[in-house]
Amino acid sequence: MPIDDEVIRLGQFLKLANLIETGSEAKTVIAAGLVRVNDEVELRRGRQLHAGDVVSLASHQVRVVNV
Repeated sequence: MPIDDEVIRLGQFLKLANLIETGSEAKTVIAAGLVRVNDEVELRRGRQLHAGDVVSLASHQVRVVNV
């Protein structure tokens, strides 16, 4: 999933990648330990993602790339 900036927060990225619909849903799935970044459970909604990071939720995996 391409991003315009050098970094993006995890909660924003989940919405951008259409893995969730709302910010409150991001908070819920992250707090429940359902989101992985680079194969590690991530509990911080504000986690900064960089190009090359891979975000997983359920059976979906999305790689962060710069435009």
